[in-house]
Amino acid sequence: MKHAFVFPGQGAQFTGMGKLHYDNNAFAKKIFEQANEILGFRLSDIMFNGSEEDLKQTNITQPAIFLHSIIAYRILEYNRPDMVAGHSLGEFSALVANGILSFEDGLELVSLRAKAMQKACDQNPSTMAAVLGLSDENVEQICKQVQEETGEVVVPANYNCPGQVVISGSIKGIERACEQMKAAGAKRALVLPVGGAFHSPLMEPAKKELADAIGKTRFNNPTCPVYQNVVAKGIFDKDEIRVNLINQLTGAVKWTQCVQAMITDGAGKFTEAGPGKVLQGLILKIDKSVVAQTAN
Repeated sequence: MKHAFVFPGQGAQFTGMGKLHYDNNAFAKKIFEQANEILGFRLSDIMFNGSEEDLKQTNITQPAIFLHSIIAYRILEYNRPDMVAGHSLGEFSALVANGILSFEDGLELVSLRAKAMQKACDQNPSTMAAVLGLSDENVEQICKQVQEETGEVVVPANYNCPGQVVISGSIKGIERACEQMKAAGAKRALVLPVGGAFHSPLMEPAKKELADAIGKTRFNNPTCPVYQNVVAKGIFDKDEIRVNLINQLTGAVKWTQCVQAMITDGAGKFTEAGPGKVLQGLILKIDKSVVAQTAN
């Protein structure tokens, strides 16, 4: 049975995240202080004492979750994965875990990505919505129909688990799509409290900025495959990993498909490293037969 390590994305943050590690583990404290120095501000203080609103800021949320995830992973007694994957932002944590990126380069890319995404959100007011109780095919069909009827951007952004898809796009497009999702029988179609359309074409300006940075970053040979969001299969090739990482910013997070591919390739145990246990829940909704646990 193969052991997969998975890493959460934006939304897993909470006030006090990582403080127990900082207070009780010298190695963790060292990594926190190293991150503070790289970023040029005390991210750890915001993680430990910041308000919920502070932690919601994209330029804080993303590096905070990345940092917490890497610390949780590195202090595990056993952290030699057979395969890795991350949900959206978590893909950067996965690439540090399998040796493709150094911690320092990973943190700098995550920080740049967060700022670029925030800038794109400010340029194009947009949003996302969670759709529950419809098939992936129904969601895709309605998004396409709304785009054709209105000219607004509406796309599936996160395939989280069967019956749970997040859509992304312009405010008008998302509102119209939510109406049609409910009419088609969705249990819920709820606009989310986010300030932008992540994983949609509206992130194109951020994608260009990230592509420039990734092009200048050293990528090492991986110790195990990473199951990347946009292709939902295990990848070893460094150049392919770069391209997929860039495309992820405007492409869908195929989490359901990634987990299914890992199981097909032999994964029977999943460990989620990072704040919360969102991925653990999603994995068990995808396949109840596997073992899923958290290390946070």
